[in-house]
Amino acid sequence: MSGGGKRHSKMKFDSILAEINGFGKFQIALVLIQILSRITLPCHFLLNIFMAAVPSHHCNIDALDTGAVFGNLTLDQKLAVGIPAERDGTPSSCQMFSEPHYEYLLGSNSSKGSFTVQCQNGWVYDKSTFKSTLATEWDLVCSRKGMNKATATVFFIGVMVGAPVFGFLSDRFGRRPLLLVSYLSSLIFAVLSAFSTSYVMFVILRFFTGMSLAGISIMAIVLNVEWFSIKHRTFSGVIISLDWTIGNWILVGTAYFVNEWRKLILAVTSPLILSIIAWRWLPESARWLVAQGKTDAAHHYIMKCAKMNNRSKCMATITPAVHLKMFFLKYTFVDLFRTPNIRKLAIYSGMVWFGVAFTYYGITLNITGFGLNPYLTQFIFASIEMPMKIGVYYFLEKVGRKHGQMGSMLLTGLCLFINIFVPKDKWTVRTVVAVLGKSMSEASFTIMYLYTTELYPTVVRQNGLGYTSFLARLGVSISPLIVLLEDLWHLLPAATYCAVAVGTGLVASLLPETLNTRLPEFIEDIEKPREKNPNNHMTPC
Repeated sequence: MSGGGKRHSKMKFDSILAEINGFGKFQIALVLIQILSRITLPCHFLLNIFMAAVPSHHCNIDALDTGAVFGNLTLDQKLAVGIPAERDGTPSSCQMFSEPHYEYLLGSNSSKGSFTVQCQNGWVYDKSTFKSTLATEWDLVCSRKGMNKATATVFFIGVMVGAPVFGFLSDRFGRRPLLLVSYLSSLIFAVLSAFSTSYVMFVILRFFTGMSLAGISIMAIVLNVEWFSIKHRTFSGVIISLDWTIGNWILVGTAYFVNEWRKLILAVTSPLILSIIAWRWLPESARWLVAQGKTDAAHHYIMKCAKMNNRSKCMATITPAVHLKMFFLKYTFVDLFRTPNIRKLAIYSGMVWFGVAFTYYGITLNITGFGLNPYLTQFIFASIEMPMKIGVYYFLEKVGRKHGQMGSMLLTGLCLFINIFVPKDKWTVRTVVAVLGKSMSEASFTIMYLYTTELYPTVVRQNGLGYTSFLARLGVSISPLIVLLEDLWHLLPAATYCAVAVGTGLVASLLPETLNTRLPEFIEDIEKPREKNPNNHMTPC
C-alpha cells in the first residue's frame, strides 16, 4: 500500500463523501431523476379524494312515471312527490316513496301513509363536479358505501405489504435494481386498474399498485440520504419531501381538468414512463455496496461522483482494496430486534411511524365540512406544505430531529383538540385550525422519513424503513375506519386522533438525536455512542 493509502485505510464512508463533495452536481442529478417517480406517490396515495368522491345523489324515480300527471311535472316537483326530504330540506340519498305523493305539491307536510323504500332502480348523480367516480360507476353508495371506503383501505394494505418486501429485497439486492422493479410494476398495475371491468378486479389491482409504489416510497429517500454528506443530510431529507407537495399540486390540477376516474389514473401515472427512461442514469448506493463488500462497484460510483463534482484529485491515491474493504454479511428483519439498543430503536420508531401515519391520513382522507369544494380544499392543504417544509429545514438544522418530531406531533394533537370545541358553523376558524394541524402533521411525516434513515445502520436501513413503513400503513389502513366511531359518540373520532398524536409525540422523546452524527454502517455502531460530524478530520483537496 502507498502512504496515501494508509492515510485513508481507516476513513469512514462519511469522510470520503465529504472529500468528494457530498452536495454537488452528482447529488443534484440524483434528486432530479427521482422527482419523476416520487411525484406519482401523492397522486396515488391521495387519489381517493377525487377518484372515490361521492357526488350528490338520489334514487332514480323513473319507475314512478306510470301516468300523465307525473310526466308533466318539473324535476323539482318529481323529486318532491317521489323522494322524502331530509331535515335540511334536501332529497334523501337512499330512500324513495313506493308511489307518488302528489299532496306534497299542495304544501302538505303530513307523512301519514308515506311508505318509503330503498332505492329500487339505481341512483341519479350530480355530474357538475365529477363526470364519473368509483361511486357512480358501481353505485357504491347507501348500503354499499363501505365498499367505496374499502378501496383506500385495500390500497394501503398493499403499501403495507410492499414496504417490508421491498425493504428486505433492496437490502439484499440493492436500491437501484429494485427501484426499476417498482417503477415497472407500479406502471403496469396502475394502467391495468384504469381498465378494470368490475369492482373486484379494480380492488385487486389497486392492492398490487399500492404494493409496487411502496418500493418508490421507501427506497428513493434512502438512496438520496446515503449519497449526501452529513452537512447536507437535512437538506436532502427535506428537499425530497417537496416532491410530495409538487405531486399534490399536480394531483389537484389534473383532477380539476380530468374528472373521469379512469383517465385520471392514467394521467397521474404517466410520469413513471419518464422514470423508467431516466433510470439508466440512476446510481447505486455506494454506501450499500461498501457494506456488502462489493468494493469495485462502490469505487466505480465514488469515482463517478468525484468526477461530476470536480473532486477527482481527492481520490487519486484511493483504491477499492484500501478504503472499502469490509466484510460481507446477510441481514434480515430479525436483526432489528437482536441487540438491546436496536431493539428499543425498532419498537419506538415503529410506534411513532404508526401514530404519524394514522394521524396524517385521518386528517387528510376525512376532510369534510369546510364549506369549500374539494379542489380548493386540497389546494390549500398542499400549498401550506411548502412554507412549512422550509421552516422544518431550518428547525431541524438548529434544534434537531427528536425535538422536531415531538413538537410537530404535540402541536398536531393540540390543533385536533381545539377543533373538538369549535362549533361546526364557525367554518373559518375550523378551516384555519385544520390547516395548521394538517401542516404540523405533514411536518412530522417529513421529519420522520429523514430521522428513520439516520437512525438505522446501512446494513438494515431498508429493512428498518420497510418495517416502520409496514406499521405506518397499518395505521393508514385503520385510520379511515375510526370515523365509524361517531355512531358511538360524535366526538370520539376527533378525540382518538388527538390522543394518538399526543401519545406519538411523547414516544418520540425516547428516540436518540441524530443531528450532525455519522450514519451508522453496522448494527454494532448502534450499540455505542454516535460519532459527531468528523469535519475536523477531513483533509482538504
